[in-house]
Amino acid sequence: KQWYQRRVRGVGKCEILYPSLNTRKFSENIEDVKPELEQLFSENKYVFFSLNRYERKKNISLALESFSILCKQYPSCHLVIAGGYDPRVSENVQYHLELEKLAGDLHITDHVTFLRSVDSATKLCLLKRSTALIYTPSNEHFGIVPVESMYCGTPVVAVNSGGPLETVQDGCTGFLREPVNSQFAEAMRRFVEDEGLTQRLGNNGRRRVEECFSFQAFSDSLNSAVLELCLIG
Repeated sequence: KQWYQRRVRGVGKCEILYPSLNTRKFSENIEDVKPELEQLFSENKYVFFSLNRYERKKNISLALESFSILCKQYPSCHLVIAGGYDPRVSENVQYHLELEKLAGDLHITDHVTFLRSVDSATKLCLLKRSTALIYTPSNEHFGIVPVESMYCGTPVVAVNSGGPLETVQDGCTGFLREPVNSQFAEAMRRFVEDEGLTQRLGNNGRRRVEECFSFQAFSDSLNSAVLELCLIG
């Protein structure tokens, strides 16, 4: 909305019709959880989750660097990095290797799990059971992943630019921070030091998606926009 109003001179009132989330898909019960996932959650009290394609513009290294700061103080934490991966795409292959090397350089290999092109059941399990989603791209477009996470009751730590500025409410459904590892680590630390924070912010996120990003919300907004245009015309 801000981008459009800055670039289109003479524009009056500007309303955005946000994409809707297929909430039915994310309301399904978690079934047939893989044993390795069950073990991961049973062995680690706090599990942070990063979900992005393996592309450098997604800045996944920020998640690793931030987590390494947190892990020094709270070794009971774990980070799961998952994302789209195509072995035919050289950037996917190279970046995945770079991230694995970075985890080794940061001495957190034992606290990080890398997953490639996860299936829907695994994604849903991670979205519903993680402590928080770590969303690292800057100047991202709308970005559906934070909305999916909030609907699943999992708060979001995201960069304060692009789509998350309009989807994530800082301090209410998650935290918006500069793309700086110390700031992300500070936000992640809050979930460890405040036992009830994940649930409180997660509940807020669920309500926000239902009110603003559900199919019903999209239908209501579209209907209002059409009626307003008819009145103007």
